[in-house]
Amino acid sequence: MLTTLAVAHYRSLRELVVPMTGLNLVTGANGSGKSNLYRALRLLAETARGGVIPALAREGGLASTLWAGPENITARMQRGEVPVQGTVRQERVSLRLGFSGDEFGYAIDLGLPTPSSSAFARDPEIKREVIWSGPFLRGSNVLVDRQGPLVRVREGRGWRVAAEHLSGFESLFDHVADPHSAPEVLTLRERIRGWRFYDHFRSDHEAPARLPQLGTRTPVLSHDGRDLAAAWRTAQEIGDAQALDEAVEDAFPGANVSIAMDDGRFLLMFDQHGLLRPLSAAELSDGTLRYLLWIAALHSPRAPELMVLNEPETSLHPDLLPALARLIAAASRRCQVWVVSHAPRLIAALEQQPGCNTLHLEKQFSQTGVAGQGLLDAPAWHWPER
Repeated sequence: MLTTLAVAHYRSLRELVVPMTGLNLVTGANGSGKSNLYRALRLLAETARGGVIPALAREGGLASTLWAGPENITARMQRGEVPVQGTVRQERVSLRLGFSGDEFGYAIDLGLPTPSSSAFARDPEIKREVIWSGPFLRGSNVLVDRQGPLVRVREGRGWRVAAEHLSGFESLFDHVADPHSAPEVLTLRERIRGWRFYDHFRSDHEAPARLPQLGTRTPVLSHDGRDLAAAWRTAQEIGDAQALDEAVEDAFPGANVSIAMDDGRFLLMFDQHGLLRPLSAAELSDGTLRYLLWIAALHSPRAPELMVLNEPETSLHPDLLPALARLIAAASRRCQVWVVSHAPRLIAALEQQPGCNTLHLEKQFSQTGVAGQGLLDAPAWHWPER
């Protein structure tokens, strides 16, 4: 389980270090930085999938994602005695992401490339990557250290060079994940690759979840919900079928869900009290279909280490939100859950759940921070130096 998430110089997240528990709720006013924190976590996940540089490019490149304010906001600026303005840059251009967990921690530092005549001279480069053991980075607990093109792996009391010519656009996860010489890299890479992000379930009239689909065993629901029927049937066979039924009953008393199968094609059917026949997925309202998608996602037989839900209240009637909170809380007992929401009823219901870690974001001088978090309240965190 992750215990700390740290981001520096990414959009409005100039310097943010937040604690994490089993159930995490991120909330705040529009423009407070909720989406930035969510996107930073997605960007961090891309390091293990070989896509962190392309992901930055899709956001407009490093220049578009960097903190746009001054390096330092002085007390006089905060009091309004002088205007907020930049000075001569003293620090290197740096976008930093990291986390620590029960076993390992990881941090990556991205910066500007060395000037060259290459057509890709505007691509950001990975300047530093470090994997360590324990809750925060110290010199004595570093396990893998990448600086520029050189990667070293701890071996006894010394170091072994694992790579000498790593390209600036490639993470150490791409080339050093060896089960024998660098098992920590392989273990961490596979854990990060298992993180799941759900932020856009299709429920329009042409959504694949509404149509019969060729069914195969599906222990993990796709990000857009296209394989809903197959995922539901898989959970019934190898997951907790009773928990599925109870989740449906909690939200829709007297209803039940079945999967119709015809020549290998699966279709979800919804039987509700008072109807003479079950409704197919094509006949369901957007809200009902979306809620069933959340049930399937949160009852995956293959639970991830981290599941991130971005605004799960979208298209749902407010009366469904307390049931959704109970559904999310139950999932947090099987895996770590991160919820980004601005729905008051869902927020209130989640905060009633034991152990809910609420991060209420706010902005001061365009910087995102956690409301009420002082300098001594943030978890201990140290960035690796270049």
